[in-house]
Amino acid sequence: MSVPSDIQRQHWDQTYIEKPGMFGDEPSSAARSAAALFEQEGMTSILELGGGHGRDTIYFARQGFQVTVFDYSEHGVAEIAGRARATGYEQAVTAARHDVREPLAVPDASVDACYSHMLFCMALSTVELEALSREVWRVLRPGGLHVYTVRNTSDPHYGVGTHHGEDRYETGGFQVHFFDRSKVNRLAQQFEILDIEAFEEGTLPRRLFRVTLRKPVAGAM
Repeated sequence: MSVPSDIQRQHWDQTYIEKPGMFGDEPSSAARSAAALFEQEGMTSILELGGGHGRDTIYFARQGFQVTVFDYSEHGVAEIAGRARATGYEQAVTAARHDVREPLAVPDASVDACYSHMLFCMALSTVELEALSREVWRVLRPGGLHVYTVRNTSDPHYGVGTHHGEDRYETGGFQVHFFDRSKVNRLAQQFEILDIEAFEEGTLPRRLFRVTLRKPVAGAM
């Protein structure tokens, strides 16, 4: 593993220790939007990447989905599992530590949807993101949806702090990979792009893209 990303993992572990529940209990707007879309499509199983402390994970479980959630922070995973037990959704949530730079520990074509809120804009290179996108493609069923959010290059923090190459900048100990539309297109690969929506979150505010992709059914494209 690369040293920079290991440092980021340690930083996130320490952050979760010092600030449990740092993002609050309410689900993100991205999760609410994704859940509505997944329900509309008749989907039942979700793979969530970068679950953090589980605010979106538990929301998906409450909406009736079966959720497998990965995070590379052991403390984050423990918090998610604890929240699932405390809220009575432990049968609907499977939480595990996983580094997304490695192949996803999920069988081929086994999940209806993949969701991540700002995981793709963590301390990952474009090459690593391309490999992750291929893994998401692999685990999705034909017709499955891939919904992810990323901070974009109109964000106030873009270009601020320590530059780590490509469009990656570090402020306050957190490294962010900022996206423009060409990077979204590059990572789409064999997916069908359904939507690239700009939106804002938080008080800064963060400026993000919500990207919705579909794995085509064979012969559909």
